[in-house]
Formats: sequence, structure tokens, C-alpha cells
Amino acid sequence: MRRSLRLTEDAKMPDDIQEQVVKHLADVHSIEEQALTQLRRAPRIAGDLELGAAFERHLTETERHENLIRERLEALGAKPSTLKDFAGKAGGVGMLAFAEVNPDTPGKLASHAFSYEHMEVAAYELLSRVAERAGDSDTADLARQICAEEREMAARIEANFDGAVAASLGEKSPDDLSEQLNNYLADAHAIEQQSISLLQGGMKLVSDTQFEGLFEEHLAETREQAKLVTERLEARGSSPSRIKDIGMRLGGLNIGAFFGAQPDTTAKLVGFAFAFEHLEVAGYEQLRRVAGRAGELGVAALATRIAGEEREAAAKIAANWDRAIDAGLAEQGGAGQHADMPAAVDS
Repeated sequence: MRRSLRLTEDAKMPDDIQEQVVKHLADVHSIEEQALTQLRRAPRIAGDLELGAAFERHLTETERHENLIRERLEALGAKPSTLKDFAGKAGGVGMLAFAEVNPDTPGKLASHAFSYEHMEVAAYELLSRVAERAGDSDTADLARQICAEEREMAARIEANFDGAVAASLGEKSPDDLSEQLNNYLADAHAIEQQSISLLQGGMKLVSDTQFEGLFEEHLAETREQAKLVTERLEARGSSPSRIKDIGMRLGGLNIGAFFGAQPDTTAKLVGFAFAFEHLEVAGYEQLRRVAGRAGELGVAALATRIAGEEREAAAKIAANWDRAIDAGLAEQGGAGQHADMPAAVDS
């Protein structure tokens, strides 16, 4: 059932707005703990020297981020959530294990890391706005500072997509490259299936008509993208993977159920959607590179087109961070507990 809450220009903020700042700080602290778990192992499985060096550099930055957030919590008379931090660390281990069991580990790792950096960007964009509404300029300034560094790390990862693809493919023969291209296309189709599940569920969960409209608009676009990928697979004598598609659809349903149970559903769902769009961007950017190596210019052009559409969808979300946080605060009415945003799910 669609939520009955609809925000207006005079939507009332929670009375305990400073408590909301503390909850958001605890959320980002657990996100940093998860990032630390991943970054301590990522350089060893990056498969590319420059990508590995980027992870090592960001490990130092993330250690500083964690310390700064901890200090800010303590300054507000609070402390990190032991339960959230434990869950974050466990989630980080699981994400790395997923990347390591895939034959294209460097590529999967780069895609996940690119998406995760944008999840952090979303979390800090939201934190800065909660802090501003509470008149907490110190927290708002800190959030903006860290957010800028997360964006810089995302840019470093993107600059190394070539290396990640090269490390994933190794010295493949032309026949092997053709099969790998089919695998990358099947992965893209599976991600689109998860996107469809998320967007369908998200339209019913968000409490702001602006985001409902954005999700509906991108749902139509996503269905067309899935259709185009299917056509390309069939033209190559292949087809989508039923196992991957079903798994990703179920993953989308599970994530939707998670967000529906949160007191600030809209803010968390919008932040996750922003990260998921960047998971898709990474997937299509790597697909473009694989297609180029295989000499499939038509696939490369399609990947370029869809990556651009995913970037545009992410930009539309980012233009509405204020609406997202106002929706999340209004949904809570000053009450409720936060939970960490899960990381985007790779295919």
C-alpha cells in the first residue's frame, strides 16, 4: 500500500532534530567501518597496480574519516553504535567474498567500490542537511569535507576502469573475448532486472511525489534498456541468464522490504537508488571496454548510451537531496531508529 504521507512546503520537522543528527552520524560511522573492512583487503585483489594504489590511499583517508566521525559523536555526548558497526564490518567481508569468487574479480571489485563511494556521498549529503536544519555547523562542515573526499575517490576508481577490465580479461583469445562479452551483457541484463524491482517497489514506498515521478520515469527507461540488452544478446546467438535474472529480482524485492521497514524510508531509499545508478554506470562502462576489445562497436555504443542515461538518473536524484532529507524527517515525526543502508548488490 502506498504511504499516505505527502510532503508540503510547510512540512514539520521532528522536534528532536539534534537526535536525528546523532543517528545520521552513527549511520555514517558504520558505513566507514564497512569501508575499512573492504579497503584493508581490496589492494590485494585489485589486480591492477594503479587501482590497488587508489585503494591504499583511500584506506588512510577512511581511517581519518572514521576517527573524525567518532570525535564528532563524542562532542555531542554520544558514541558509535556497536551493533551497527558490527553489521557494517560483517557486510564488508561478504562484499569482498562476492568479488573474490567471481572470475572477473578486479572488475566486480571496481564496480562495487565505485557504487559504494556514491553511497557514502549520499549519506554525507543527507547528514550535512540534517545538521544544517539543526543549526549544527560543525557537523555540516565535516560532512561536506568528507563528502568531497568520497567523490574524489570515486573519480580515481573510474579513472582505473581500463585497468580493472584488463586485469579481469587477462590474455583472452578472440573466442574467449566473445564469450566474456556475452557474460558482461548477461550481467547488465540481470542488473536491469534488479533495477526494475527496486523502482517498482520504490514508487510505492516513497512519501514524496517528486521521487515517485522520478522512479516512474526511470522505470520506463530501465525496461527499454533491458529490452535493448536482450536484443543484443539474441543477435549474438545468446540470451539473458535466467538464474542471474531471478536472483537479482529477488534481491531487489528483499532490498525493497528492508527500506519499507525503515522510519525514514524515502531518504534511505533515495540514497540507495543514487548508489545503485552508479553500480549500473560502472557495469556499462566496463561492458563498453570489453566490447571494444572484442571489436563489437554496436555493443560499445549501446553501453555508452545506457551509461549516460544512468548518469542522468543519478543527477536527477542528486538535485533533490533537500527533498529527500525533509521527507525522511517528516516520516519519522521525531521518532524511530535508523539502520544502515545496505550496499548496492552486484550481479
